[in-house]
Amino acid sequence: MTKDPTTASIIFAAGRGSRMKEYEGNKTLLPLVPDESPYRGTRPILVEIIKNLPPGPKALVVNYKKEEMIEATGSFDLTYCEQPQLNGTGGALLVCRKFLVEQDYDQLIITMGDVPLVKPATYHKLLIELKRYSMAVLGFQPEDKKKYGALEIEEDEVVRITEWKYWNKYPEDKQNQLNIMNAGIYAVRRDELLKYMDILELRPHKVSKERNGKMVEIEEFFIPDLIEFMHNDGLKTGYVVTENEHEVMGVDDLSALEKAQELFRRE
Repeated sequence: MTKDPTTASIIFAAGRGSRMKEYEGNKTLLPLVPDESPYRGTRPILVEIIKNLPPGPKALVVNYKKEEMIEATGSFDLTYCEQPQLNGTGGALLVCRKFLVEQDYDQLIITMGDVPLVKPATYHKLLIELKRYSMAVLGFQPEDKKKYGALEIEEDEVVRITEWKYWNKYPEDKQNQLNIMNAGIYAVRRDELLKYMDILELRPHKVSKERNGKMVEIEEFFIPDLIEFMHNDGLKTGYVVTENEHEVMGVDDLSALEKAQELFRRE
């Protein structure tokens, strides 16, 4: 009798959330049930995400306000991985290498620390895709698809994820074919992940960023690169599309927080 695959999870929560102007803490600790203000209440975003993930070992990527993050999640059995430099989603994945190598699991969920409305069933659908694919991406269909990364799909396979600043230069007919956007949530088989992480680490992107009022060039790493690496080697990536774009909304400013709180209240 074949045993069910075991699942590990990683949550990226290292960033500050600078668009949450009146809040100094890590935005993943903001409440889904507000009290006297949207910034105070119960049911922290991060705790809701942890509870909705499949059973299995979990790692939390931390940096900003890491002591508060650790204190808020102390009741869970988590591994904390510090991302000292915010160098992209791939950089967040790379700092989890020890966790990923040492834990016993067959497949991995990668999610973000500011998307509290993703349902357990949606994570499960992603994992089901790993029966046929090496990796799977969660997609959504927004009313306004501008500024989102788009899934480029050929014969039910995601061959690449292209950022808006590139695909908005495509011919109009090709732009119209891009209807599924990237939610930034993934599932991947363990063995393929560990192999292609080594490749990811060797292929950083040179990105210009402002640091202390000066433009500097830094190296960043991005998880969607894994999809192209695998595709080039003949491995396939599948996808799942959410029924409602609000399920994958990121809480990145006050209006998004208030909307997430209202949606959570209705559930």
